[in-house]
Amino acid sequence: MNKEIFLCAINNILSGICKEDCQFCTQSIRYHADIERYNYKSIDTIVQEAQQAKANGALGYCLVTAGKGLDDKKVEFVAKASKAIKKKVDNLNLIACNGTATVEQLRYLKESGIDSYNHNLETSEAYYKTICTTHAWSERYQTCLNVKEVGLQLCSGGIWGMGESDEDRDSLLDAIVSLQPESTPLNFYIPNPALPIKSRNISKNEALDIIKKAKKLLGNDRLLMVAGGRELIFAGAEQAMFEAGVNSIVIGDYLTTTGDTPLKDQTMLEHIGYKVATSCHG
Repeated sequence: MNKEIFLCAINNILSGICKEDCQFCTQSIRYHADIERYNYKSIDTIVQEAQQAKANGALGYCLVTAGKGLDDKKVEFVAKASKAIKKKVDNLNLIACNGTATVEQLRYLKESGIDSYNHNLETSEAYYKTICTTHAWSERYQTCLNVKEVGLQLCSGGIWGMGESDEDRDSLLDAIVSLQPESTPLNFYIPNPALPIKSRNISKNEALDIIKKAKKLLGNDRLLMVAGGRELIFAGAEQAMFEAGVNSIVIGDYLTTTGDTPLKDQTMLEHIGYKVATSCHG
């Protein structure tokens, strides 16, 4: 496989104020997880953090807001942040991750400089209803279709290890493949004592099998990213992860959990013979 690895950074620009009951998410106010909660970050801070992400080698930069989906205020805020970043930072693929969204909202974000939209299916349609009752899996799938309709690049994946069966895992992969996303993040559940899902039911070898299946189904021309949970599942075994088909990782911190430092990841990549990609093209 290509020995260039694409780096992405995420920025939680509105944290911990979601009213939904997704049992895997610390940002739900229902579970009172011990996380940092805040309203909209300042645009200047977001731009500075985008500049730092680019300096750390990130080609993708994701603006994340807590909550079920977009409303007028969030759309305007993400659009404003996007325009400000584009003025200051060149050659950065801007990704919005703001929950369910209509065609009109997504079109406006595209016009404002957003390049990609991330909306994960999370798990199979059958299993989703047992871990979330405040909205339907079908709303997530429809948002992904809306993303494609307006011509934004689609980033869609899921979380593995939330108690789902092997059949659920295969069903999730099939659903993702049906959308043909440009990028697919594979997350592995990070337990938190406040959450109803108490443990992670996936091993490193099972995670590697999922990567291999995803690579085979999605093809070599798509980004296959390991995101949340990477440091827990693959610590010291990153080479196996890349050899299984991963060509992208998230650097820095996640939404509410701490990741490895960008320098540590760059050192790891250099040690095992991979380079940091410097362009999203080719």
